[in-house]
Amino acid sequence: MRQTRHLLVISIGYPTRAGDITELKILEIPGPGGNQHFGDVHQTELGPSGVGCQVGISQNGTGKLVKKPTSSSSAPQNIPKRTDVKSQDVAVSPQQQQCSKSYVDRHMESLSQSKSFRRRHNSWSSSSRHPNQATPKKSGLKNGQMKNKDDECFGDDIEEIPDTDFDFEGNLALFDKAAVFEEIDTYERRSGTRSRGIPNERPTRYRHDENILESEPIVYRRITVPHNVSKEFCTDSGLVVPSVSYELHKKLLSVAEKHGLTLERRLEMTGVCASQMALTLLGGPNRLNPKNVHQRPTVALLCGPHVKGAQGISCGRHLANHDVQVILFLPNFVKMLESITNELSLFSKTQGQQVSSLKDLPTSPVDLVINCLDCPENVFLRDQPWYKAAVAWANQNRAPVLSIDPPVHEVEQGIDAKWSLALGLPLPLGEHAGRIYLCDIGIPQQVFQEVGINYHSPFGCKFVIPLHSA
Repeated sequence: MRQTRHLLVISIGYPTRAGDITELKILEIPGPGGNQHFGDVHQTELGPSGVGCQVGISQNGTGKLVKKPTSSSSAPQNIPKRTDVKSQDVAVSPQQQQCSKSYVDRHMESLSQSKSFRRRHNSWSSSSRHPNQATPKKSGLKNGQMKNKDDECFGDDIEEIPDTDFDFEGNLALFDKAAVFEEIDTYERRSGTRSRGIPNERPTRYRHDENILESEPIVYRRITVPHNVSKEFCTDSGLVVPSVSYELHKKLLSVAEKHGLTLERRLEMTGVCASQMALTLLGGPNRLNPKNVHQRPTVALLCGPHVKGAQGISCGRHLANHDVQVILFLPNFVKMLESITNELSLFSKTQGQQVSSLKDLPTSPVDLVINCLDCPENVFLRDQPWYKAAVAWANQNRAPVLSIDPPVHEVEQGIDAKWSLALGLPLPLGEHAGRIYLCDIGIPQQVFQEVGINYHSPFGCKFVIPLHSA
């Protein structure tokens, strides 16, 4: 369907009055698909000096527009079709540069710019529908010749627009990366160069404290005993620690003493390990620092007249050396063991307090109670009045209890411990012992082998480790 537009052209002279209108024509402008030419029109434009300057536009044989200054009464000139404006060059004579642009010139330029804008807009719209298509740049040049070249490049309508986008994934699937890398790896192995590896292989990540060298398979059961195991424990790293009977444990300490690990040395090692554990339970550096001198921790030691009691006295001496307020309870006996006498002599040189009556024990709760009352070789002591009174005081004080080297009781123990510390290898302790810890008292490996125990140390870098029920 052909679209028709009308252009009203008025040819006037100077000055502008109704009587100065010399000619009035309405021209019919065909649409883009029409083949008709514009009618004749002439127009006069005022120059700088007030003299009319008529601009006539005609199409010569070369297809260019020629712009000539004429008088106000010159004949109308032919106006070219709007569809041919984009391919025509405008030549301006030096005389015409003194005159401003006429109405027709401005109108034709606006039509050309609007059409180029529509074409660029259509191009941008098509590029937005098809993101793979390059977006044209705007033509911001003032030169008319460059503007026409931009119109020729970007202004033409696109005849064929692809409906589908480029299939990147499909084309990428055609490239077999694994096969190519395998071929490269095979070539580098044959040529002796360093392999780059296959892309599917991921490098193994190690912790900062993990060994990256290949080692033998981990064996978690490194300790075996010559008798049936009634109970087993495991460490934090997963190593299995079996329990031993009281007879085997006693034999182990006897053989170690024969090889030079005397009772005094064993008492010292037990006292150091037990005091380290007690200091940790009391709060460690958070509690024992110069800012907390006004609230020193208080520890009550309940010891019996035997070797177990001597171990507790040694622990109390080390605690007193670390600025802990220690109260030692030991009943009076006419005859004491030599080990107890020696430990009491050292303890008396500290700031610790020794009492023999339960009335001298504090009535207020203490920070920790260390139980060393029981000994499997002195079971009759459980029937003594001082023993029963000490058990009653410990239960009434409601302080947490740490038992050092507790024995295995067939009957229920009087004082339930929260923690228990075993020496060398644990005994098959029950639930009354609380959480079980194991300390290293310095028994050599060959001493274990001599009593029939295949032993490998489970302690690692520590002297006291926790044990968990397996």
